[in-house]
Amino acid sequence: MSLLELKEIHSYYGNIHALKGVSLTVEEGEIVTLIGANGAGKTTTLRSISGLLHPKSGKVLFNGKDVTHLEAHLIHKEGIGMVPEGRGIFPRLTVLENLEMGAYLVKDKAEIQRGVDRAFSLFPRLKERSSQKGGTLSGGEQQMLATARGLMSNPKILLMDEPSMGLAPVLVDQIFDVIKELNSKGTTILLVEQNALMALSIAHRAYVLQTGSIVLSGTAKEVSQDESVRKAYLGI
Repeated sequence: MSLLELKEIHSYYGNIHALKGVSLTVEEGEIVTLIGANGAGKTTTLRSISGLLHPKSGKVLFNGKDVTHLEAHLIHKEGIGMVPEGRGIFPRLTVLENLEMGAYLVKDKAEIQRGVDRAFSLFPRLKERSSQKGGTLSGGEQQMLATARGLMSNPKILLMDEPSMGLAPVLVDQIFDVIKELNSKGTTILLVEQNALMALSIAHRAYVLQTGSIVLSGTAKEVSQDESVRKAYLGI
């Protein structure tokens, strides 16, 4: 049984048919990446999983449980974490308060403190800025904060939407190093990323989305060697 499975998902924005029968799986312990052009449906796929957008048809199964029509906070409670596109931090709250907001479903204070300690271990810069307002952080620091906040509930799978967007190359490398480290310590990750080359370099498997449909899937190595992918997304 896959940790996460999408079965023939059709999602709409009004009359716009955004996802057209998307099916994919993520096994426990994997990094799976979803690549495609702008408007292909990558973010919509994550929204359809996390409950921010309910599919019109199809199923989202998590640990074998049908979560397709659960509200977002209940899906989060099941163990699906999210690092949204654009970071979505709380700019007027401090770094520490942002982290604590990520643990709003956690009742055990000791567990919350362990989450904070892990965040500061992963991102020492956040510890240095723990009392600083989120809105005053650099773009890279905000991405670190968004990632750390997504981990505060100790999710079974972390959905990451464009973590490298707008970052300098050195920070992109740092974020991807953290993704690899998280995965090595047991966090399953579904990664949406415009930087296909970087995403394929760390993923176990990959899916290619085009205008709302999966057009290619396989191991990351297989997908990276596909001629159409090399031309369209890798600049080769």
